[in-house]
Amino acid sequence: KTLVIVESPTKAKTISKFLGRGYTVESSFGHIRDLPKSKMGIDIEQGTFLPSYTIPREKAEHVKKLKALAKKNDTLIFATDEDREGEAISWHLAHVLGVDPEKAQRIVFHEITKHALDEAISHPRGIDQKLVDAQQARRILDRLVGYELSPFLWKKVTRGLSAGRVQSVAVRLVVEREREIQAFQTEEYWTITGLFKPEKETIQFPATLVVIGEKKLGKLGIKNKIEAEKIITDLKDAHYTIKDLIKKEVSRVPPPPFTTSTLQQTANHRLGFSAKQSMRLAQQLYEAGFITYMRTDSLAMSQKFLTEAGAYIGRTFGSDYTLAKARQYTTKSKGAQEAHEAIRPTEANRDPNMLRNELPSDQWRLYSLIWQRAVATQMAAAKLNRTSIDIAALPTAYVFRAAGQTLLFPGWLKLYPDMGKETLLPDLAIGELLQCKQLLPEQHFTEPPARYSDATLVKIMEEYGIGRPSTYAPTIATIEDRGYVTRDEHKRFTPSDIAYLVNDLLVEHFQDIVDYQFTAKMEENLDAIALGEKDWQPIIATFYNPFHENLVQKTETINKKDITEEKTDEVCSKCTSPMVIKIGRFGKFLACTNYPECKTTKPLPGSAEAQESLPTNEVCEKCGKPMVMKRGRFGTFLGCSGYPDCKNIKKNEKKTGVVCNVCKQGEFVERRGKRGPFYSCNRYPDCKNILSSKPTGEDCPTCSSPLIFGAKKTAKCSQKGCGFKKDIV
Repeated sequence: KTLVIVESPTKAKTISKFLGRGYTVESSFGHIRDLPKSKMGIDIEQGTFLPSYTIPREKAEHVKKLKALAKKNDTLIFATDEDREGEAISWHLAHVLGVDPEKAQRIVFHEITKHALDEAISHPRGIDQKLVDAQQARRILDRLVGYELSPFLWKKVTRGLSAGRVQSVAVRLVVEREREIQAFQTEEYWTITGLFKPEKETIQFPATLVVIGEKKLGKLGIKNKIEAEKIITDLKDAHYTIKDLIKKEVSRVPPPPFTTSTLQQTANHRLGFSAKQSMRLAQQLYEAGFITYMRTDSLAMSQKFLTEAGAYIGRTFGSDYTLAKARQYTTKSKGAQEAHEAIRPTEANRDPNMLRNELPSDQWRLYSLIWQRAVATQMAAAKLNRTSIDIAALPTAYVFRAAGQTLLFPGWLKLYPDMGKETLLPDLAIGELLQCKQLLPEQHFTEPPARYSDATLVKIMEEYGIGRPSTYAPTIATIEDRGYVTRDEHKRFTPSDIAYLVNDLLVEHFQDIVDYQFTAKMEENLDAIALGEKDWQPIIATFYNPFHENLVQKTETINKKDITEEKTDEVCSKCTSPMVIKIGRFGKFLACTNYPECKTTKPLPGSAEAQESLPTNEVCEKCGKPMVMKRGRFGTFLGCSGYPDCKNIKKNEKKTGVVCNVCKQGEFVERRGKRGPFYSCNRYPDCKNILSSKPTGEDCPTCSSPLIFGAKKTAKCSQKGCGFKKDIV
C-alpha cells in the first residue's frame, strides 16, 4: 500500500482518479509547520539564523491523522507542487512523519494527467535541500523584516501597520507614480486631420498633418488655437496629391504562451481579473487537471502538446494554418526557472466549448484564454498589408499622412484575436489627385502617466526583478489588505495618506528595504541558493546585521511627533489648546495637543469626512429634521440630525440616473467592494443585477444590454461574451 501526500484536497481528488488500487491520496492542507506567531522563532543570538518550527494548533489533529496513515502504508510518496514552496512542504512533512528527507520518495509533475503521474512515480527522487533552503531563506528574511520593522512603525507612526521586504517596494512604486501624476504639467496641443477622397472613389479616409516645410511635426508641434487656425487659412485654396506611397506585406507571429506574469497581465486587461483572482482561478484549473502548473517563467511546451496542437489546428482550420515545424519560444527571464513548462492546457484537444457547462464562468473564461493562447502559438503567422500614404497640400509645404492595414490571411488571429481597428484605404497611386472634404482641427491636452493596474504593477515588478512568479499576486493583495492602496473607479491603485508617510520614512531611514536594485539583488541571491551556488546563512547575516544596527539607532533618534504631527492655526473648540494634523492608519485628522486630558478630534477641512457632518437636501420622514451625512463601518450613510432622540438612518446612494435593465424599477447606484467600486440596482436584495463599471445610459446595439464605461475613452457592452465596443467622442 502507498500513501501519496499532496497539499490540496482538490488536487488529491484529481490524482485519485488516475491512480489505481493500492494508493491512498491525502492532503496536507498546505504547510503543516511554520514559524511561531507569538515570537520571532529565529536564532539571532547565536548568529545561525536557524528557524524553530512549530505545528499550529489548528493543524495538530490533521498531523495526527497523517501519522496514523503513514504507519498503515508501506510506502510514502510526497507529491506537493514542484516549486520551492512545494519542496518545503514535503520537507516539513518528512520531518514530522519521521522520514529522512534524503531518502524520501519525492515526485514532481507540472500537469495532473495519467501520463505525467505514471512518469513521475516511476522516477522518484529525494527532497532537494537547495530548494528548501531558498524557501527558508525567503521566509526568514521576511520574518526578520516584518517582526522588527513593523513594531518600529507601530511606535513611530501608528499601530496596525506592517512592512515587508517586497510589499514596501511595491508601495513605493505606487507612491512614486502618484507623485508623478501630481507633479505633471498639462500642455495644450492641437492636431489637424483631413478627410480625403479620390476623384473616382466613394471611400473617404482620414490623414493627419505630419510635416510643415522640411520639419516633421512633433506631438506638441501645434501649440494653440491661433496656430491651428493659421494652418487652416493657409490650406484654404490648396489642392492635394499623393506624394509618396509605401505598401508592405508583413507577417505577425503569435505571442508566446503564458508565464505567471503574462497570464496575470493579460487576464487583467482582457477579463478584468485582479492578480490574486487570476492565480486563485489558475490554481483551481491546475488542481482539477485542466492546465499545467501556473507558477512558472518558462516558455517551453512539451513535444506531446505541440504534436496534439498541430493535429487539432489541421483538423479545425485546415492545412494553411499549420506549421511545418513546431514553433518554440526562448525564455528571456533572468530569474530561476521554477517549473519546466509554460502555462498551457493539459490537452490541446480539450476545446473550451467542451467545458462550457462543466466549469464555473470565471474558470471557463480563464481556461479559454490559456487554451487559445497556447494553441495559437502553433498556428501560421498572420499576413497583413500595411500602407502608408503621404499627401502633399500644394502649393503649401504641408504634408498629411494616412496609415492603414488590411488582413490578407488571419493565421493565428483567427483563434486569438489581437488587433486594433483596421483602417481601410483605397487603391491609390503616386501623383493621383485627391479631394479634401473637410479639415478638422482638434484640441488636446497631454495626460499624466496612468496609475498602476494589477497588470502594469506586475509588469514593472517583473522588470525590476522584484519578487518572483509566486509572489506577485500575494504582494498586491497584502498592500491592498493593509490599507496602503485603494482602487479608483478604474480599479487602479492609489496610495493612502499612510502609504506616503510610511514610504517616505522607509526611503529616508531604511533605504535598502525599499531600494529596487537591492531587492532585485536579494532575489538573485535566493535563486543562487536554489541552484546550490550560495549558502543561505551568510546571505541572511549580510542583510540582517546592518539592518538591525540601523533599526536600533533609528528607534532611539526618531521622534514620533516629528513624523506624525503638523502644526496648524486651528484651536480646540473645547479647551482652546492648539490643534495639530495627525495621521492614523486611516488617514489625516485634526487632534487637540492637550491629549489625553482633551480627546477632541475632527476631520480636516475640505476632506470627505468633513463633508459628512453637513446637512443634506434629505429630510427625515419620521421627525422632519434635516438628514446629515455620517460615516460608519461600511461607509457613509444618512442619519437624522435629531439623534439620539430620532435614530432614523438611510442609505447614502450615489445615483447614476440609469434605470435597471432587469427589474425596470430600480436605478443603478455606486457601491464599493473589496476590489473597488461597482454598480448595482438599488432594489437589492429584490433585484441582484450588478455592473462592473459605471453605465453610460445607452444600450448595446447588438444585444440591448447596458453599455458601461471602459478604458481610454471607450464604452463596451456589459454582457459577457457580446464584445461590442465603441469610442466615446
